[in-house]
Amino acid sequence: MKSNKAISIVKDCMLNHDSFSNWLGIELVEISEGYCRLKMKVRQEMTNGFNIAHGGIAYSLADSALAFASNSHGKKALSIETSISHLAQLKPGDEIYATANELSLSNTLAVYCVDIKNADGKLVATFKGTVYRTAKDWDTV
Repeated sequence: MKSNKAISIVKDCMLNHDSFSNWLGIELVEISEGYCRLKMKVRQEMTNGFNIAHGGIAYSLADSALAFASNSHGKKALSIETSISHLAQLKPGDEIYATANELSLSNTLAVYCVDIKNADGKLVATFKGTVYRTAKDWDTV
């Protein structure tokens, strides 16, 4: 499958059919094979009792970046292991960016690193994800 077609299908699927990513307010900044950059703004309803973003917010943004990047080759990919390190707190109004980069790719497995930075470029979290790459092509949404 041509990469532009695969990327277009993945974009349509994630942006139009993923209710959770839409609730998060995720915007696609850039995508190419094995790479993705997303952004979102932290909202008040995403905070915990200390008025800082719940850890699941940065994790969810990183997980979506992993999904975009790992599916961009045109094969359906599913995460099998992920982890995150939170390095700084996030507050309502913070705009954050997740950049996923492919570290390794084989027929069945791929590994990605996702850096999450704030609008000032400060690293606020780092995420690592391993995906299983199925033999199924993304030919439709």
